[in-house]
Amino acid sequence: MDKRKKIILLLIVSLVACFWIFDLGQYLSLSYLTEQKDAITAYQQDNPWQTAIIFVLIYIAVTGLSLPGAAVMTLAGGAIFGLLQGAILVSFASTIGATLAFLASRILFQNAVQTRFGDSLKTINKGVEAEGAFYLFGLRLVPLFPFFVINLVMGLTPIRAATFFIVSQIGMLPGTIVYVNAGTQLAQIDSLSGILSPGLIFSFVLLGLFPIVAKRIMDILKSRKALAAFNKPTSFDNNLVVIGAGAAGLVTSYIAAATKAKVTLIEKHKMGGDCLNTGCVPSKALLRSAKMAQYARRADEFGLKMEQPKVDFPAVMARVHNVIRAIEPHDSIERYTQLGVHCIEGEATIIDPYRVQVNGQIITTRNIVIATGARPFVPPIPGIEQVKYYTSDTIWDIKDAPKRLLILGGGPIGCELTQAFSRLGVAVTQVDKSTRLMPREDEDASTLVEQQFQKEGVTLKLGYNAKAFTAENGQYTLICEKDGREETIAFDTLLLAVGRKANTQGFGLENLNIATNENGTIRVNDFLQTSLPNVYACGDVAGPYQFTHTAAHQAWYASVNSLFGSFKKFKVDYRVIPWTTFTDPEVARVGLSETEAKAQNIAYEVTRYGIDDLDRAIADSEAHGFVKVLTVPGKDKILGVTIVGHHAGELIAEYVTAMKYNLGLNKILGTIHIYPTLTESNKYAAGEWKRAHVSAKVLQWVEKYHAWKRHTPVEHNQSALQGRSISD
Repeated sequence: MDKRKKIILLLIVSLVACFWIFDLGQYLSLSYLTEQKDAITAYQQDNPWQTAIIFVLIYIAVTGLSLPGAAVMTLAGGAIFGLLQGAILVSFASTIGATLAFLASRILFQNAVQTRFGDSLKTINKGVEAEGAFYLFGLRLVPLFPFFVINLVMGLTPIRAATFFIVSQIGMLPGTIVYVNAGTQLAQIDSLSGILSPGLIFSFVLLGLFPIVAKRIMDILKSRKALAAFNKPTSFDNNLVVIGAGAAGLVTSYIAAATKAKVTLIEKHKMGGDCLNTGCVPSKALLRSAKMAQYARRADEFGLKMEQPKVDFPAVMARVHNVIRAIEPHDSIERYTQLGVHCIEGEATIIDPYRVQVNGQIITTRNIVIATGARPFVPPIPGIEQVKYYTSDTIWDIKDAPKRLLILGGGPIGCELTQAFSRLGVAVTQVDKSTRLMPREDEDASTLVEQQFQKEGVTLKLGYNAKAFTAENGQYTLICEKDGREETIAFDTLLLAVGRKANTQGFGLENLNIATNENGTIRVNDFLQTSLPNVYACGDVAGPYQFTHTAAHQAWYASVNSLFGSFKKFKVDYRVIPWTTFTDPEVARVGLSETEAKAQNIAYEVTRYGIDDLDRAIADSEAHGFVKVLTVPGKDKILGVTIVGHHAGELIAEYVTAMKYNLGLNKILGTIHIYPTLTESNKYAAGEWKRAHVSAKVLQWVEKYHAWKRHTPVEHNQSALQGRSISD
């Protein structure tokens, strides 16, 4: 705690202590006010300005220090100054005092609370930033809520002080008027509890509920206004139409059908979307073949003598397509039809929020979910049109192994394909404008991957800006620049892996005038609604994450909110989102990285365990990598985990579960892990944290205890030993 905070805290504690030590509360009682009313009134008549100033200062002190007596002071305002002047004085004094308490809470405790519980408070903070004034207003209207608690709690949130002041001023006014008016009839008041009758309390409760009801009504009116321009059918063919049969669309449809809704799923290309046909499945199949080739090259490490592998590239690609075909039934029209989904192959066109046209037929629907995914981004580099390039969508059509492959992009897709093609015998040059691979990950993770790539013969050109492509006599070159120096890279085949762009064109989205974000994704709210309340979007087309598992995660919310949102809507939970880059070594992460924690000014501790020390990793000749856990300082609460190593994508699952259900490192340490397995690395990481947080003072006392036990004579019960032989 800095010097300023210490001074403020000392001042507050001193003033509060004086209040109780000198029993100042006796002067803020109803009985004292009743006894002294005439004297106070007389003084006020002789000194009106001084009395008003003294009254306001005392009121500010009482509310600012959260002392009991504000209700009596409010009555005093009516008794001394009358309804109009009393209401004005009390209104401003109470708001100023409340704001001082708010600021004191913010200065003294906000950073500590947000640092310690920031991860849990993200949703609350976001809600306060969006609608904090609205909910504060509702609370202020109901005198049943202790206002001093509201002052202190709101100080811990991100709401602006000016907003707090204005809303408090307005929200407390009705209750202030009631109390000040009662004060004008002070002689008739026996107790504070008598001021608010049950009927009056009920009225205030209704008044507090009014903003919530009003907001609900406004939402309904806003929804109707957004849809007013469109002709709503009197009946509907479907409860839900889903456009796009990738991960997001499939799961959305499956959930809708499971709830017995009538749902139509439209796909213009292939069921399964990118993940099955051009993304996760083929890339992992390719990586598996590449890893087998690499293991063959490492045969000597395992005591085996064998020739260097000869890669049959067409056979490798044939295996990739065989894997796709083997998984296709999982996402097929036949399977989803059996599940109750009406599947249509064709290009969908959204006519309006209620109608979708496909294959010349117009389908009416109460709700639409857009799950059209994303496509590889093609950068506008001069000369690129002269080069036959591939993307992560089209590279699977390649038949023969490239001789010199240039991969543009150092993110997860670029890195996975770089290593896969390199291990399959292709000379690969990887170029990226970032100074390191996988810039979203911490530098220590990137470094291990870069070292492995260089060890395997990949040519890395990091920190290079691609300036232009040239094509001459069938020879392709890339002109790039680094630190002001140009360099030319010759290649035969180009693979672009510089990101993906949301698919928002070609299916009538422009007919709806739906807003998009700067990055091209469809703008949705916390419930995945677009600017039209019955049109939802999920998956890559909506973001913010472009992973198959997050698309499936969003799909539940899109399906449930679209079908049952009139009763209850659910905000998407993004608190624990894991991912893995399937290079070798794999890089897996969940939660915060060190880089992000520093950028967001979040306090953290780092615990690190080197997998090179793990028995199973040594036995498998995969003794490399690390487990890095970020925790709240002094606590075992997990903020984020990065794992680099063999099967890191499997190891991270334990931490995903722990973070989801608020389990700390002590729980992981206390869980039995099978020996010898790679999962023991998670337990050993927890053990490293525990060892670093054992109290040195406690260990000193334990050491003294053991020493005392060694030097304390043992008392034998001789009588118990008498009569017993050795055989006994």
